[in-house]
Amino acid sequence: MKNKLEELREKYETKDFIKDDPIQFPHRFKTIEDIEIAGLIASSFAYGKRELFIKKLNILFKIMNEKPLEFILDIENRKSELNGFIYRFIKDYDLVCVFRALNKLYSTKSNLRELFYKSKKEFNSLQGVADYFYSFADKNCSQGFYHFMPNPKNGGAGKRLNMFLRWLTREGVVDLGVWDIYKPSELLIPLDVHVANISREFNLLERKSNDMRAVIELTEKLRTFDPYDPVKYDFALFGLGVNNPKGKEL
Repeated sequence: MKNKLEELREKYETKDFIKDDPIQFPHRFKTIEDIEIAGLIASSFAYGKRELFIKKLNILFKIMNEKPLEFILDIENRKSELNGFIYRFIKDYDLVCVFRALNKLYSTKSNLRELFYKSKKEFNSLQGVADYFYSFADKNCSQGFYHFMPNPKNGGAGKRLNMFLRWLTREGVVDLGVWDIYKPSELLIPLDVHVANISREFNLLERKSNDMRAVIELTEKLRTFDPYDPVKYDFALFGLGVNNPKGKEL
């Protein structure tokens, strides 16, 4: 199984992967601030049909004039530019609240890296990140705000934040490797329906629910193949699940 997973990872972890994946958005930028802001936004929109959320992200980054840091630092003057923007659960005002939270970070000489580092140090989880963003919610925020930033206390799989951490932590032709908060060995698999179904089909995952317990179970299994970089197999499992859902390549 390990040899086949390595073969599939090499097949899908290529530069060609970037153009159809939300990781294309942080790849557009050079500065660490723009990369991490774009990465958080793009990963948080990564649910539903890929072509739809990629289209919406292109619209959003166009609104921001492809300058995410500049936009969030001027959010109070430019929030009207988000009027009418919606992607499924996420509405315009939800983004205003998210961007206000980001504004507070970057206007006080802090950043997302520091926020995630403090959360790891205090909670050994992403709970501190969620709590920080929730402190900017008000009565006008819809459920979309909480969908953008799920609460780890609820025990969900946390697929989008785990994907964000993979992007910024791992180094490779796809992942950006600009953060040193986590070691690749500490990352958790970004578990979506494609990864979960393929993993169960090939006895890598027993748990039936796609939750954090399943994430931990699958990550531990993948660590038996590579304890230093278990989530590299995300490329193999996701690529196979999307392109060959019946798993015939295995």
